[in-house]
Amino acid sequence: MRGDGDGWSIGPDGLRHWGKYGAAGLLLRAPLAGGGSAVLLQHRAPWSHQGGTWALPGGAKDSHESSVHAAVREAEEEAGIAHTEIRVRAERVTASVPSGWTYTTVVADAPATLETSANRESLELAWVPEDEVTDRPLHPGFAAAWPALRATPARAVWEELDAAGDAEAIAAALPRTVDLADQGFFWLHADPDGPGGAARIVSAAEGEVTAAECEVTAAVSTLSMTVRQILA
Repeated sequence: MRGDGDGWSIGPDGLRHWGKYGAAGLLLRAPLAGGGSAVLLQHRAPWSHQGGTWALPGGAKDSHESSVHAAVREAEEEAGIAHTEIRVRAERVTASVPSGWTYTTVVADAPATLETSANRESLELAWVPEDEVTDRPLHPGFAAAWPALRATPARAVWEELDAAGDAEAIAAALPRTVDLADQGFFWLHADPDGPGGAARIVSAAEGEVTAAECEVTAAVSTLSMTVRQILA
């Protein structure tokens, strides 16, 4: 269905970007056996802009839409992913230009590698293991954004939690994407033999998140997260 956002945004310099009111795409992540994760990629149809490259399902925002609504709608139209099957975790503006046009990437999780249904805008759709994304010819915009969107795998360890209810809630919530803002995204799972370093899960009083609890090292071995961060 054609919306009122379909069309080019043309800046003062003459550069064109698709989406009169900006654009948005959905980065949908799902668990793989062994604790890993995959993301849903779209092989763009040859006739489309940057056709033949791989990117995220997405497109123009309509005037009345939020970025989340637009990204989820586009994923349903282009990949057959029902909005009821996914859980939105975060959103990031991953491209912007002086004219005010922006592209927002909405990050979401699926409970499994869901079946997909491609429309005419796709050559194919594929669930691609996260560490294999860059093996494909990526759309330049997605290639530039991917390093900040990629999730670092981490194994949850919660033996130190005092409340049994917290431990049960954490176990039920995993695996999932965790957004630690400036520190990036993490794919938190509970597979003891899975990828990544240990992530220590700690309790925190309401409203209290210390720097130590959010500390991340390059090896991820000292990563700590609070119960509240994971259940958000």
